Amino acid sequence: MELEITGAGSSLDVSEGVFGVEFNSSLVHQAVTAYLSSGRQGSVVQKTRSDVRGGGAKPWKQKGTGRARAGTSRSPLWRSGGVTFASKNRSYAQKLNKKMYRGAMRSILSELVGSGRLILVENVNVAEAKTKLFISKLNEFDVNCRESNVLLVTDDRDEVLELSARNLHRVDVVSAAHINPVSLVRADKVLVSPGAIKVLEGMFS
Repeated sequence: MELEITGAGSSLDVSEGVFGVEFNSSLVHQAVTAYLSSGRQGSVVQKTRSDVRGGGAKPWKQKGTGRARAGTSRSPLWRSGGVTFASKNRSYAQKLNKKMYRGAMRSILSELVGSGRLILVENVNVAEAKTKLFISKLNEFDVNCRESNVLLVTDDRDEVLELSARNLHRVDVVSAAHINPVSLVRADKVLVSPGAIKVLEGMFS
């Protein structure tokens, strides 16, 4: 299949197996949920009596002191001791194998193409790291970054573009190698360079 390069008057032949598959909503949902869950932090970590430092020596002998028996000063009954039912860090990560992840990404990319939200552009480079120049460049592709969530996918990391877009809270710049399902799903417009298309084809074919 072919995608038209905006403003260039030409087109690019792309893999139908990556950009022309049927949308699988349940698979996409799993991929998005797994990605968001992997970024969650666990609960506050508390220490049990075995985790608290010290307390190796028996505080006093077993008998003859008149005091209650004590085996360690790190007992939950003691000051600075451990917690009886300590909360432990929990991992919210969900397993999603590579085959499912690649399938979900192909489904998202195909949906972006089908809905007209993926825009293939020849060049989005700016002369210097200026937000004003970057906005003017987006306007050339009829993309309003103040009203739409815009994702710019480059074939490699571009520090100038990242600096130009960092003051625009609705714009994200990411290299194709670090693309993720959440960024794609949230974007109203996805601008992709021909080089990034080839990288995506290599990753998800």
